[in-house]
Amino acid sequence: MPAAGEYRLEVKIFYSIRKLVEEGRRRSASLSVISFDLFDTLLIRRIHDPDLVKLPVARFIAALAGEAGLNWSWNRVQRLRDDIEKRHRCATGEQFEDLEACYPQFMRETLATIFGERMEEDLLTRVTDYELAMESTMLVVRREFGDWLRELKGQGKRIFIISDIYLPASHLERLAANAGLMEYAEAVVSSADTFLAKASGKGFVRLRDAYGLDTASWLHVGDNPVSDGLRPAEFGIRALVLHDGSEKWRKALVKRYYNYSQGRPFWRGRILQQLMMPLEGENVERHPLYIEGFNFFAPLIGAMVQQIAERCRDLRIAKIFFLSREGWTFKKVWEAIAPPLFPDGRLPAAEYLYVSRMALAGASCAYQGLTRTNADIAFLPVGNRDFRDVCRIFDLDVNALLPHLQRHKLTPETTLSPHHEGYDPRNRLRFNEMLEDDDFQAEVRSRVRPFNDALQLYLEQAGFFAQGDVAIVDIGWLGTIQRFLYEAVAHRPDKPRCHGFLFCATRGIPYPATPDNYIEGIIYDRNRFDLAGSSVLYARDVFEEACRAPHPTLNRYRLTDKGYELEFRRVDDATGRAEHEQDRHFSPLQEGIIDGAARFGAASALLGYSLDDYKPWLNYLLTSKLAFPTTGEVMKIKHRHHLDDFHGEKKPLPRYANSRPPLWDRSPMVLRFSPLLRIRYFLRHIKDRLNE
Repeated sequence: MPAAGEYRLEVKIFYSIRKLVEEGRRRSASLSVISFDLFDTLLIRRIHDPDLVKLPVARFIAALAGEAGLNWSWNRVQRLRDDIEKRHRCATGEQFEDLEACYPQFMRETLATIFGERMEEDLLTRVTDYELAMESTMLVVRREFGDWLRELKGQGKRIFIISDIYLPASHLERLAANAGLMEYAEAVVSSADTFLAKASGKGFVRLRDAYGLDTASWLHVGDNPVSDGLRPAEFGIRALVLHDGSEKWRKALVKRYYNYSQGRPFWRGRILQQLMMPLEGENVERHPLYIEGFNFFAPLIGAMVQQIAERCRDLRIAKIFFLSREGWTFKKVWEAIAPPLFPDGRLPAAEYLYVSRMALAGASCAYQGLTRTNADIAFLPVGNRDFRDVCRIFDLDVNALLPHLQRHKLTPETTLSPHHEGYDPRNRLRFNEMLEDDDFQAEVRSRVRPFNDALQLYLEQAGFFAQGDVAIVDIGWLGTIQRFLYEAVAHRPDKPRCHGFLFCATRGIPYPATPDNYIEGIIYDRNRFDLAGSSVLYARDVFEEACRAPHPTLNRYRLTDKGYELEFRRVDDATGRAEHEQDRHFSPLQEGIIDGAARFGAASALLGYSLDDYKPWLNYLLTSKLAFPTTGEVMKIKHRHHLDDFHGEKKPLPRYANSRPPLWDRSPMVLRFSPLLRIRYFLRHIKDRLNE
């Protein structure tokens, strides 16, 4: 062993990873063995305290214990784990210099203490898999080290990873493989396997003897001045130690946000987004819409879907259906966040249903006929004027209904909407009287019955009627899709109870809620006054377009000789091409949503927070982004085309056509130079909400 004065010369401390790698490249040119510390060297953690990864594991174990009929809180589980691990370390210290512990040993004892005779054979494996999965979500490869490893491998160097931790090498190999490091490393060595650690220097001796390494041709890289600096140098191993000030500052920032979140709810959403942020090699140039999807839409939709999952667990719902084209994105988010947030798997089966207002509208009339409320819904868009618009929406044949119109002194072109020239209230009264005409309603029901029959075949195949309770997820806003869907199946004795969850519930027309069929808005619900949350109303079209599935709108359900078929709208006409252009425009944003959702699930699982905790921060995001956007944000996010099949093409009266345009429809010139524009819109928004 070299004298003290000699080996200290072989320890160099660097305050920049770039300079350390430069020195490492220079030194490794004449060396054959390079070993690396794993944590805080090759890999950094998104969170400041590695012990926080244990908390979602404790919650998982507590949930499993609850399913087994055992009363264990996650705090109690965590205390037991800490006590047993501490006892194992003390026992190790009686035989070894390093007070180490081995995860499979102390975790098996922890689970045995909790579950006793109810402990299943694969329980340790399930818990271990989840803990390693959570660890992986919090680990990121340092970009400079990743590049250097590729160079070293290409030069034929022998590369080893050595770590002092309670996880055995087999577990570390899984973490390293997930990070893409195992393609470079010859072996991974952990102190948990032999209780010989770097801290005492014996871990290096073990590695040397096991693989026949020559210390004279060996370079070690780590972050601890003792374990990764002094100890290897004592054995003649050259050592480079990293003290990265920028990384310490980042962790200090995360720690501050985390500590704030313990007592101030606003910061719970802020620490969530901090943990979602890309680090190191994840920071690559992205499309501006991808960034908006990742930073703005993903936390909102992720929090909504997490809340829906928690409600489904509370209600013990066995199946959840994601409806309409927006539901396609919501289901993708569900699939991304469910594994880390709910590892016990106690969630309903999820399915995407092909539905639309247009496809369901006609089917909803098959048994109840055309109701007055549904007719009123048809005239909500100012572009709808007459009975032809009603027939277009509810898939009715105008010619077949002409005798009924004539009997009530109406024509297909009679103006029935007060938004249009020629409106006479007496004609609307005649129209309402026709809705009470049994012969008219019988004709309506017979015309749309085939659409309803096809819909029921589709729902039966999807397992809709096989459940007592189903959750239905849609973007909103009036709950029209769920209204039409329930009305289409309300006649069936096996219809399920429909628990409707909407991104936003505006309730412009009262929803016919019953214990068997109701809706609730998650991010915003008009029934719960929430001024900040109501900022969603500034840009409803943006949310619809951002979340829509990349397939055409469904027009109707059609019976065939073999059963049924789904008829989608054409894609080769002007509207179809515009819709396709819109889908292409928002595809980077949707990619950002899905990537952000995966990061959301891991971060939220670690923090243990839910929608109520994130709501203050989400309200801040909604208000700042939608009510007070920059001109650049509006121009970047705003939709190019918005397809609304419910909306007709008739021109309303000027006072309706020229009404004040929404903020997000204003021109860039107005957005930039109109004085106090956003304040004026927000004051009007407050007035509208107070008058609802």
